[in-house]
Amino acid sequence: MDFESIDTKILSLGEARIPSPVCKAEEITEDYFISENDRVLINVNSFKINKNLKEGKEVPSFETAGPRSKIYFDPSKVKCALVNCGGLCPGLNDIIRAIVLELYHRYGVRHIYGMRYGLQGFIPKYGHDVMELTPHSVENILNMGGSILGSSRGAQNIDEVVDCLERMNIGILFMIGGDGTLMAAKKIADTILDRNIRVSVVGIPKTIDNDIYLVARSFGFDTAVDVATQSIKGAHNEAESYPNGIGLIKLMGRHSGFIATTAVLAQQEVNFVLIPEVDFDLEGSDGLFAKLEKRLKQRSHAVVVVAEGAGQKFFEGDDEVDASGNIKLKDIGFFLKNKITEYFQNRGTEISLKYIDPSYMIRSLPANANDSVFCGFLGRDAVHAGMAGKTKLIISNWNNHFVHVPIDISAGKRKQVNLNGKLWRTVLESTGQGSLKAD
Repeated sequence: MDFESIDTKILSLGEARIPSPVCKAEEITEDYFISENDRVLINVNSFKINKNLKEGKEVPSFETAGPRSKIYFDPSKVKCALVNCGGLCPGLNDIIRAIVLELYHRYGVRHIYGMRYGLQGFIPKYGHDVMELTPHSVENILNMGGSILGSSRGAQNIDEVVDCLERMNIGILFMIGGDGTLMAAKKIADTILDRNIRVSVVGIPKTIDNDIYLVARSFGFDTAVDVATQSIKGAHNEAESYPNGIGLIKLMGRHSGFIATTAVLAQQEVNFVLIPEVDFDLEGSDGLFAKLEKRLKQRSHAVVVVAEGAGQKFFEGDDEVDASGNIKLKDIGFFLKNKITEYFQNRGTEISLKYIDPSYMIRSLPANANDSVFCGFLGRDAVHAGMAGKTKLIISNWNNHFVHVPIDISAGKRKQVNLNGKLWRTVLESTGQGSLKAD
């Protein structure tokens, strides 16, 4: 990644002049607060840092997230709204709870609203009620999967969304979602700025695939890997229990194979990993079929993991799109199941293939312990940013710190597995699969 030319400046609605109510807590000292000069280096490679310093260049860095000693919004008057959009993901309720409790107990904000069913909640024609959020209403939601606010896909009229924010006199909008949501957040923030109204827009990146640009880790990913490893264990046990047993697992990963690769390294019983970033063939001496057949002859069983976005080249026809404009992926899991079965039938070899797809079960699960803790940090830092009057940013985890990243430099871009990086190279070492491209 080339970070030298990106602009990491965070926009503010105005000067923060109000002493933070957090200052009144007895255990708080001045060291607790983050100053505007606290930065986190984007690239921690010492060679590049020294090179920039020698050339007199500024070392690229992000603004550190966290509480400020002065805030922009008056807690007794500000109204806040929360919305989550797109698919479900473990941790949504954890984020909502963290935001509500931080606003209510730490800052004393009493007007907190949840917009139901994604961006539809802002549009009058849908008629969705607004949910008033209090500590009591979020008290027991940590062990619930999904989202208490509901969700939806699909673009909505940005002007109507901003009209609703103005009617409700909202000061801070928290938007939880993936790339499509962040693109919408960018448009909403731009429209707000064009209208010269004082509304802070803070994004919390949500993608179970862990593919948002300039976000090292997204919430829900740890839970997804945790459950995926259980699927791999089950598939391996099934495969090992039958002659020529094959366990085939389809995992999430539309454009990036982070879940598949990480789960494979967590449960090193997989022989072939297929991800969107790596092309592969079925036929030929080095194709998947030939190598799978060789594996069965050697060990009598095999385990194959495929990310949902892998192998889309095998499907013909016009691409369909969903309500959010995403291309509907063809089902590579069922395709491989049928093609592998057909291949061995034609060769007169009896196999026992078990196919596992845990995707939707994973998406709707509650967050595991690690993700729940992580969501707490994200939610609280989102509140600190919003109360300080910062806008048009996302809360990101970068180099083991929580930072502010401008939406402009993240939305619309995608992070993918680096095929020359340690993650993928270690997967190849673990599986021994080599290239699956035919001669």
